[in-house]
Amino acid sequence: MSVKKKPLVVVTRKLPDSIETRMRELFDARLNLDDTPMTPEQIAEAARTADVLVPTVTDLIRDDVINQADCKLKMIANFGNGVDNIDVAAAHARGITVTNTPKVLTEDTADMTMALILAVPRRMIEGASILTDGKHWAGWSPTWMLGHRIGGKRLGIIGMGRIGQAVARRARAFGLQIHYHNRRPVAPVIADELGATYWESLDQMLARMDIISVNCPHTPATFHLLSARRLKLIRKEAYIVNTARGEVIDEDTLIKLIEAGEVGGAGLDVYEHEPAVNPKLVRLAKAGKVTLLPHMGSATIEGRVEMGEKVIINIRTFLDNHKPPDRVLPSML
Repeated sequence: MSVKKKPLVVVTRKLPDSIETRMRELFDARLNLDDTPMTPEQIAEAARTADVLVPTVTDLIRDDVINQADCKLKMIANFGNGVDNIDVAAAHARGITVTNTPKVLTEDTADMTMALILAVPRRMIEGASILTDGKHWAGWSPTWMLGHRIGGKRLGIIGMGRIGQAVARRARAFGLQIHYHNRRPVAPVIADELGATYWESLDQMLARMDIISVNCPHTPATFHLLSARRLKLIRKEAYIVNTARGEVIDEDTLIKLIEAGEVGGAGLDVYEHEPAVNPKLVRLAKAGKVTLLPHMGSATIEGRVEMGEKVIINIRTFLDNHKPPDRVLPSML
């Protein structure tokens, strides 16, 4: 009796142990145990040999990889919510199924967004560095390290999807007034729950907010959504928080405006040219003008395990000749 051959699944980065173990049980899984990022050449080779590729958001799966004459891939099961690292249209044209891992990172990312909304105006990282960087602290003073109260301020959320709504719920509990810009208004029941004001014009909203939170995905339509022109609309006392994608903001212009005192500051967890971080941003962080985090908005053990479980469910469903629950089509982007 012949034994059915397991599909070859190539995983580009190290995943939680429980997920890797389950993948080895179910598939002929080629793991990346030392977590060294794969080169473009290695990814191209994986596409020529694997049935399923499991990349992460840092792996670029472009049309030149997908359109190789000997590309063997039947599925790209992305370990990540966004799919801007994959040429979904090219994959679809080639008959390759693409999936992602939505809905499991909402609360974790919203928590980190709220942390930055608190940290930037209250100068938390700057204050902590006084004690950890060997700087002199003379003790409490009535006028030292003064930040800004967030209660009563206006928060403008760009992108009112699952994460944007989760941010709004947290922010409302801190007394912030909720405003948002989205492709379309949210359902009235949600707007009423959040006390949220909808702005069809992003320009008009930006000019009126105290804190701006970027929570939209990176797509061709949102690249530099906060362009140089739009950034100049922002009030000089306002702060920008971005836990979505760095490409949504014209980073060079943001830096110039913060340096010139035309924008109050920023809390960033993502960057336009990751993993590179602009040295000017680092200097601004050392000067207490911005708070920088290394793309850790969704970095919880629970979240990573749930992402891996979704990847496995998507692969198994596909291999059983059913539609994966998290399939991504070009029309959805």
